[in-house]
Amino acid sequence: MSTESSESDLSEDERRGLELVRSTGGIHQSDFWKELDVSSRKGSRIVESLAEEEFIERTQTVYNGHNTYYLTPTAKDLNFSLLMAGDMLSPFVGDDEVDPQSGQFTQWLMNLAYEE
Repeated sequence: MSTESSESDLSEDERRGLELVRSTGGIHQSDFWKELDVSSRKGSRIVESLAEEEFIERTQTVYNGHNTYYLTPTAKDLNFSLLMAGDMLSPFVGDDEVDPQSGQFTQWLMNLAYEE
């Protein structure tokens, strides 16, 4: 059960572990502790703590013929407010190329100006 901790409450090893999971986008637990240069036991404790606080998700998997977990970051701390202007999502989100001369882009910029 989560106690709503923040990243500032994490130990140095937990912060390094969280950064590793985030920077890789996902990593097998068997590689996690090796990348952090800690014992498998310490790596397991770090993973358990990060999962308990909902900073990462663990999914059981088989990797190199062994049962392990695949660790992925959660969206717990993501802040999407920088993509918003009022109730409009940035036109830069998506696969389409945005024309800076378009009305859609101009309207989004105007909404940004009105928020201040």
